[in-house]
Amino acid sequence: MVLPWQEGLTGASMVLRSLARWRGRTAFSGAGGKIRYEQAYDLIGRYQAAMQAAGARRGQRFASLSPNRADAWLAGVAASGLGLATTPLHPLGALDDHQFILDDAEIDFLLVDSDAFPERGAALAGGVERLHGVFTLGPADYGIDINAAAEAAGAVSPVDLAEPGDVSTINYTGGTTGKSKGVLRRHPSGIAMSNAVIADFEWPARLDYLAVAPISHVAGTKIVPTLHRGGCIHLMQGFDPERVLATIAAECITATVLVPTMIYLLLDCPALDRTDLSSLELLLYGASPMSPTRLLEGLERLGPVFSQLYGQTEGYPISVLRREDHDPARPRLFASCGHPCAATEVALLDDENRPVAPGEVGEISVRAAQVMEEYLKRPEQSAETLAGGWLHTGDMATADEQGYLYIVDRKKDMIVSGGFNLFPREIEDVLSSDPSVAMAAVIGVPDDKWGEAVKAVIVPRAGARPDPKALQELVRRRKGGIYTPKTIDIAEAIPLTPIGKPDKKALRATYWAGRDRQVG
Repeated sequence: MVLPWQEGLTGASMVLRSLARWRGRTAFSGAGGKIRYEQAYDLIGRYQAAMQAAGARRGQRFASLSPNRADAWLAGVAASGLGLATTPLHPLGALDDHQFILDDAEIDFLLVDSDAFPERGAALAGGVERLHGVFTLGPADYGIDINAAAEAAGAVSPVDLAEPGDVSTINYTGGTTGKSKGVLRRHPSGIAMSNAVIADFEWPARLDYLAVAPISHVAGTKIVPTLHRGGCIHLMQGFDPERVLATIAAECITATVLVPTMIYLLLDCPALDRTDLSSLELLLYGASPMSPTRLLEGLERLGPVFSQLYGQTEGYPISVLRREDHDPARPRLFASCGHPCAATEVALLDDENRPVAPGEVGEISVRAAQVMEEYLKRPEQSAETLAGGWLHTGDMATADEQGYLYIVDRKKDMIVSGGFNLFPREIEDVLSSDPSVAMAAVIGVPDDKWGEAVKAVIVPRAGARPDPKALQELVRRRKGGIYTPKTIDIAEAIPLTPIGKPDKKALRATYWAGRDRQVG
């Protein structure tokens, strides 16, 4: 008997079908130059030949480390079409995090942009023993230059050797305690995600999509939908407000995805008022809270282009706050994370997995085809997160009579700063490794620019005098800039719960008094 999830398209087939349909159009532009649909189709076949020559085969696993560039993304499609599960590495991640993911996911082949990550690529190639092979985008002394190998392969038609029931992706998301968790999906789940994005987001008729944030994460979930509609993906490496504004004007961009911090920087950029942004029809935002005041300013200055998305790595998308919902006459909706997507079932559940009464706070819980299958190698955490057949998001919310969701708090201590999910335990472990620190607690505090800023509160060891600047540098060196506390307070004690754990709720109350903490 063939089960439903064993039938249908694979992710690679969905992409290849789109590339074959719109052959003469431009598929990618920006970083790496222009690539037409037919060129992308051809390049996937060449990459597959290079990968097969290196021993890649169905059932293995492939990871990539690159800033936004088309050939890196197409190499991932090539690997997927050969039946390999793919894992993108965050370009801002620390070396330890990347090494952990390669080991935890049991990655067989690694692709590295050797121009952008020369030292990191060499460290990963030499530090992860289980790798079967390393590919590089450009020459490097630690791997196979996949572009040179593709050129030598000549014209090769791409293939799809994957089966729908194969594992398609393992995407890593941080955990509130310990290391990141691998979110495992098979092909039908990934296709359901793309279909929901296609169906529920208000895409312009002419789709020219600007990818500014790393396509290894949420910005990348818009690439397949754009190709499906015959649009063009303009890739940008790094965020610079003047360059973003200039690109929207020059390339007649119609849609983009930005986190609130980026939007604030655009609104504060002197070039905004002299830039023609008339082509822009859809500005998707999410991943962190957005100030209602700044949202209203954005509507006044950019027009009715805003649409909020809500979801998480384990299940995306969940809800959308559409453009018509961004109505200054109905400002209450500015606090909402939207209305559930069409094929997504959402319930607000209590700790016993029962629906809460209307108007009461419950945990946003989801059933949908785009929900993950499990956390890789973490059966207990998988069972907890998927208890009762629901994805438990960890976000506490209310719903109004129309079904709009309003997040009021987080069940766990995750910090969302500038669109990135940060996890206190990892930062606390670094701070506590300093000999001058007896105890550390890390929380998110309100910040007009970042949504939430990382704050550390530390208790010194007896006789020690911790240096906040030195501690910030320690975190920056060990974890990266996005994890570095914006401020460090030195205290005599940290409040504790009755069982002796740091009382984060009491600690946050000092800084969040009078303000709701919510997710967009």
